[in-house]
Amino acid sequence: MSTSVKVGTLAPEFKAQSYVTGQFKEVSLKDYQGKWVCLFFYPLDFTFVCPTEIRAFAEKENEFKELGCQVLACSTDSVHSHKAWFERDLKEVKYPVLADTNHHIARAFGVLLEDQGIALRGTFLIDPKGTLQWMSVNALGTGRSVDEVVRTLQALKTGELCPAEWKPGKATLK
Repeated sequence: MSTSVKVGTLAPEFKAQSYVTGQFKEVSLKDYQGKWVCLFFYPLDFTFVCPTEIRAFAEKENEFKELGCQVLACSTDSVHSHKAWFERDLKEVKYPVLADTNHHIARAFGVLLEDQGIALRGTFLIDPKGTLQWMSVNALGTGRSVDEVVRTLQALKTGELCPAEWKPGKATLK
């Protein structure tokens, strides 16, 4: 697994079929130009840790929207697998779930485990100009903190220097 994706550089462009509330739709990064994007990868449908994260993002989706940010999920499963799983177990999810069956997106973002054909738990915040502003990658067995993703987005949107443990309402560094 190698990556050239770096904070401060343009995020890799992508286009893929996605599952969105009962329908299949082509989605690209360009579709969200002018908005923040939170792109998160998860390993596989029908697993144990993944639904806890997917639900956590769904519970915070309105917060992301209020911050001008579109949530996108991505795994190497097909749209048909997404449809079967989400309609059975994850009906509350309204954001697009990309099907990266050719592994191009996970590889471009540096989270593909080539030998297993699945993605690590990567999370990427991309600004309205398409620049990658933050990334975090977790091991397969460790779920991420969606609250931390929201907090980081809030900090990035201030455009100021934010100290450790900064939260909205606290002072930034001048």
